[in-house]
Amino acid sequence: MNPLPRPAALLCDMDGTLVDTEHAWLDTVAGFLRTQGSPTDAATLAPFAGVTLDDAAGQLVRGGLTALTTAEAATRLDREFTARVAAGVTVQPGALRLLDRARALGVPTALVTASERHVADLILDTLGRHRFDTSVASGEAPRGKPHPDPYLTAAAALGVAPGDCLAVEDTPTGAAAALAAGCRLLAVPSVPGIEPGPRTVFVTSLTEADLAEAA
Repeated sequence: MNPLPRPAALLCDMDGTLVDTEHAWLDTVAGFLRTQGSPTDAATLAPFAGVTLDDAAGQLVRGGLTALTTAEAATRLDREFTARVAAGVTVQPGALRLLDRARALGVPTALVTASERHVADLILDTLGRHRFDTSVASGEAPRGKPHPDPYLTAAAALGVAPGDCLAVEDTPTGAAAALAAGCRLLAVPSVPGIEPGPRTVFVTSLTEADLAEAA
């Protein structure tokens, strides 16, 4: 384990990164597609990884994958995914240790998620609200991921420069948002597609991630 330079703030995605819910989300989308008689292969599901509920519903309608309206599709996806989360989630290995390490070093931490606020609140209760200084959920920034706005909003709330932050992400959509904001990226992929780059460090699990004593 090679400790990463201590950031000014740690900005963590939620689904698939801190909790094992990204696959639950994709299963939710797949289940919805089956009810619509639409394909559920990996290529069809890939664009839905890491996106907001409204963006997912919009993709379904624009792609001709449902006869429902965007609002109807969003309502059904939200109801099913929230039920899955409320039934219980698994915290990703190493997630709590990384968050607690940040607290011990005095590094402020934000949850930055494409999920709705009511889902984020369920997860915050699971992870422990004391581990976060702020959180940004869907609709709480001008634009959602893959735009940089959620990460810019979190950094501003913590009073730090985005370029001094370390973002932790698992999907190409989230990674694009973090890098566009200027953050350094710790990538722990749950789906393929995050590209290597000079500001990106890859791990296969957060058990491999640590923060150094010094910046």
